[in-house]
Amino acid sequence: MRWVLIGIIVRPHEILMIIEKATVEDITELCCLLDILFSQEIEFKPDSNAQQSGLRAIITNPQVGIILVARHNDNLVGMVNILFTVSTALGGRVAILEDMVVLPSKRGLGVGSQLLNAAIATARENNCQRLTLLTDSDNEKAQGFYEKHGFTRSSMLPFRLVLS
Repeated sequence: MRWVLIGIIVRPHEILMIIEKATVEDITELCCLLDILFSQEIEFKPDSNAQQSGLRAIITNPQVGIILVARHNDNLVGMVNILFTVSTALGGRVAILEDMVVLPSKRGLGVGSQLLNAAIATARENNCQRLTLLTDSDNEKAQGFYEKHGFTRSSMLPFRLVLS
């Protein structure tokens, strides 16, 4: 069942969006959005099979996370992925904001802000104590966007070990 989180125009330049949970029927369109995102990121490359598998794992298991999509006139124009884990430092549930992307033709119209606000609300509704995200170190536009929405830079430096 789908449910609307946000559908109210806050500022005149924003377009009316329906923000709702993704379903397995959305996977093909979500892969197209991920192709856009991974084509602009330094560390990742589009891989349709991996993307489909990951999306299905999240959509069919809400304990793992929730994918929210933005629709405008029934067209999928953006997405954000919220993954859940537990922080021993905080002693409770936290969330990781992953894979946020808006169609290039819809950027600057408030879609990203509406998606991000919905993601923050979803994390709160799921009793998360913190919401963490990563962005490319040279993506100053994204960094400014997140700072505008209350995120602060962490002194932590991410490291990765690829296991496959």
